[in-house]
Amino acid sequence: MIKLQDITAGYKGIEVIKNINISFAKGSITGIIGKNGCGKTTLLKTAAKLLEPISGNISLNGESIYDISHKRLAKEISFLPQIRSTPNIAVYNLVMHGRFPYLGFPRIPQAEDKVIVENALAKLGIVKYRNKNVRELSGGERQKVYLAMVLAQDTNYIFLDEPTTYLDINHQLEILAIIKELKNMGKAVIMVIHDLNSALTYCDKICLIDRGEVIIDGTPKAVYNSREIERVFQVRCEEVSMNGKDQSQYVFSL
Repeated sequence: MIKLQDITAGYKGIEVIKNINISFAKGSITGIIGKNGCGKTTLLKTAAKLLEPISGNISLNGESIYDISHKRLAKEISFLPQIRSTPNIAVYNLVMHGRFPYLGFPRIPQAEDKVIVENALAKLGIVKYRNKNVRELSGGERQKVYLAMVLAQDTNYIFLDEPTTYLDINHQLEILAIIKELKNMGKAVIMVIHDLNSALTYCDKICLIDRGEVIIDGTPKAVYNSREIERVFQVRCEEVSMNGKDQSQYVFSL
């Protein structure tokens, strides 16, 4: 479990998130939601040890994250940012980057690494793209390649910053299905997500942030019933039961 205790963090001494107390457990999906600029990405980066907090502590299975080496941490935590440059590289080679924490100098992949990469390509359904340049792929196809790289890294904790943003609805649903499969593999997925219906539908836990502070952290049902989403986003939210399904959908209006 990753646990954040009394975390305050920001940039150049300016606080962006304050007094954050939250934990992330394996085998679950946590959706981090909130208005633009509220601190969602800052929280994600801080929890993944990409940004040092101003105060507070983060632990991984009871051990301070700051006592864990970068190489060992790279075997536990992976992070996929929203904004990144598209490398001029073949799909197979990019996915192989996920194995770098496990390779010794001079980073020559072993048979086990190659098998893991092949399995990741197959799991994401992108074997046919293995020799293609990543720049030749569509946004949805490219996102699958990055997720295959994360899968090849084989970490217990996966941080995703807006993994479905800018994708068409078909690719959004594909990516969300993949994320659900990662959860079923026993991994913890923590993602910043803008689509509130997808957050409430696919996540096991919702963390709602407003002005840098956690307003509520709980199950989608508890968060919906709190009406805090309506207050923070200034919208109306209605739960709609799907006939023949246990799952609900959520409709938002002004």
